[in-house]
This record gives sequence, structure tokens and C-alpha cells, in this order.
Amino acid sequence: MFKSEVYKKRRKTLKKMMKSGLCLFPGNPESPMNYQANAYPFRQDSTFLYFFGLDLPNLAAIIDLDEGKEIIFGDDVTLEDIIWVGPQPRIKDQAAASGIRYVRPFKSLSEYLQQAKKQGREIHFLPPYRAEVKQLISSWLRIPVTRLTSAVSQELIKAVVALRSVKSPEEIREIERALEVTREMYLTAIPNIEPGVKEQEVLAFMELILRANGLSFAFPPIVTINGQIFHKTSYGDTLKKGRFLVMDTGAESACHYACDITRSVPVGGKFNQRQKDIYSIVLKGQQEAIKSIKPGIKYLEVHLKTARVMAEGLKNLGLMKGDLDEAVNHGAQALFFPHGLGHMLGLDVHDMENLGENYVGYDQTVQRSNQFGLNYLRMARTLEPGFILTVEPGIYFIPPLIGLWKKERKFIDFINYNQVEKFLDFGGVRIEDDVLVTESGHKVLGRKIPKKIGEIESLFT
Repeated sequence: MFKSEVYKKRRKTLKKMMKSGLCLFPGNPESPMNYQANAYPFRQDSTFLYFFGLDLPNLAAIIDLDEGKEIIFGDDVTLEDIIWVGPQPRIKDQAAASGIRYVRPFKSLSEYLQQAKKQGREIHFLPPYRAEVKQLISSWLRIPVTRLTSAVSQELIKAVVALRSVKSPEEIREIERALEVTREMYLTAIPNIEPGVKEQEVLAFMELILRANGLSFAFPPIVTINGQIFHKTSYGDTLKKGRFLVMDTGAESACHYACDITRSVPVGGKFNQRQKDIYSIVLKGQQEAIKSIKPGIKYLEVHLKTARVMAEGLKNLGLMKGDLDEAVNHGAQALFFPHGLGHMLGLDVHDMENLGENYVGYDQTVQRSNQFGLNYLRMARTLEPGFILTVEPGIYFIPPLIGLWKKERKFIDFINYNQVEKFLDFGGVRIEDDVLVTESGHKVLGRKIPKKIGEIESLFT
């Protein structure tokens, strides 16, 4: 938790941005795995953390814009609770640490909200994503669960996105703390990427470092020799010579700030020529993308520039052909690079995605494309100082997609399918770092995690 002044300043700024009514912020409850007392590890709602910092279940908060009040709703633990979980700080003391004076019992929130509704006051809330929270809001506001989506506050969404998009020095330090542990995870795991080892064994080396530092993963880790499957989260495959192990993971800091790093390492630690060729294209694409990051440029432009750089490398290998500007304009390179260049990063690994990706990554100046590949770009709008982004280009050989496009004779002026089919057993490569947009350009966050070919190979000697 940060100092109380941080949360008071955030709430004060929010109140200036909103007009009137109440802002309702439900925290998350605990979520049972298979019975009530056996819960999944608790994770507080990120926006609740942002404005209040209280990392406990079964809380909610109100910012009363008309009366200027800020209230935490929650209950102190009972004696029975203390027997099982030990003494806990009083809710009043917890609220004070966030700079809030007023505390009320959790059950009184419903009455408070109903009274506000009777007075004709607007109640602002954000899109709920957990079933339990949806049910609570539905009960509090007498709105059917099926109608909650249409009842959320566009005004509050836009205000929260504007605030959370620009990271403060405290937030940047938290992300860099997570990156320090993530770096150690990678340096520990990479030398163990040998033929015959299972993916889960490599993951175990990473998790050992993570747990030893008292942290958790920011998202389910991806550790796979099938890098052409973007979000594969099973770990039973055996590592084989000639394949890359794609590792896309990151620690979450003690204050719940995420980092997100990907490294692709050849099994056995030695790049063969084919691996060098593809990896070098992705690395150049990422390096050029990072160089381009600065305030005032649209991330869409950076994505398209990266796609053009990698298309040129693919043409030099004989996998693409023809006019590359036309190829990228029509989306032919999406056969190899069918996802966006990156996304916002913060309290969520895909920061604020629960509020609506189009609010976070798009605005009135740039609309989401319908083109395959480009339509997956999560972040397209103009960059501002304080934004933190992932930069994660990749090249993949996805047999079903290649087969379909060849059958449809799609982009035959730009794709040399006979050559592409020689890579059907290749898998994929992705390289990812976390980048802060500064006043004058950019900064790659965290200490360097090896990604050049020589650097990676040296970890095995």
C-alpha cells in the first residue's frame, strides 16, 4: 500500500473530473474453489486498489460527489474469524491508512444506495466482471444482472481510464520491482532449457524464484514449445531440439502491479540457422518498434512500422514477395504476425481491459480495424508521457491458418506458400519488453534480460 496522500490525491482528481452523484466501487469477495472455506488466492479489484489501496475481501466504497464524502463499507472480523485467521486490523484503521474517515457496516450499503436512488441521484459504477459482484450490484441497485452492462457509467469509465493510464513514480517503481524478480526467474530457468526436459520443469524453476520472493504470477504463465499457440497454458510437452521454448510470464509486485516479459530460447541453447533467421527478424522488429516510441505517435503507426520491418525480413528469406507496402496495407503479413504489438500495463497485465479495450486503447482519433490481425491490436491511440506499454512482436507458423489461406489462394501475390510450408514444424518466436513513454521518448523498464542471440547462447556455457 502506498502512503495515504497518494490515494487522497487520486480520489480528489476523480471528483474534479465527475459531475454529480455517487461513485460505487465494489471490492472483490473471496471466490471458493470447491467449497466456501477453500478459496482461490484472493485478488482485489484493481480499480478499488487504485483509489483505496485496501487489499481485503468483502469491502466496498462510495465517493459521494455531492456531499464530498468518502465511505468504506466493511465489517471487522469476529472472534470465530480470529481463531482461524488470526487478529486483523480494524476496518476503521484500514480506512484511515487510505485517508478515509467514514466507515459503515457492509450491510448498510444497500440502504445507502436505495436512499440515493429515491433522491434521483445518479449512481456511477464500472463494468463488473465477477459473477459474485454482478449479483451484489444487481441486489443493491435493483437492476437485473442482464441489464448491468447497459447501466454502467461511461463518464466514470472514461475518468478512470484517463487517471490509470498515466503512471506515477510510485507505480513505475512497483513495476520495476516486479521486473527485478522476473529477471531472476528468467536467468534461473533459461540454462535448464534442454532436450528431454518438460515445460513444467522449466516453469518450476521460475516459480521457485517467484515464491521465494513472496510474489505471484501476474497472469497464467505461458511456457511452451508450441509458441504458435499464443495462450497455451498447459505444460506437459517435452522439449525437443530444433524448437523454441516461448516463455511469456511476469511477476506481480506486492502492491499488485504487473510486468510482462517474453523470451524465446532454442532448446539446448544453440540457434540453428533457421532459428537465427526468424529470431533475428523478430528482434529487429522489436528494436525498431522501441526506437519509435515517443509522445505524440499513435501506437497503431508503431505496429504497422514493425509489421513492415518484419515483412521485409520475411521477403529476404523468400517467405514473402511483391510490394511490401501493399502487402502490409492489405494485412498479408498477418499470416505470420496475427496479433497486436502490445497493450497497456499497470495494475492489470492488460491494463483496464475489464473497462473495455476500446476505451483504453482507442479514442475518437483512431478506430479499431476489421482487418484480420490488425483487429487484435489492443493499443492504437496516441502515446502520452506516463503510459507503460508492452512491445511484443512475433513470427509464427500456424499450420491450420497456412493451410486455409493457401487453399483460398489468399494473398498469393505476397506469400510464397511453397517456402512457408517448409516451416510448418517451426512453432513461433515472440520477444517482449515493458516500455515507459517519457517526456522526450521512452525507457525500457527493468534491468536487461538477455535477448540477443549471443547473450542467450552464453547462458548455456
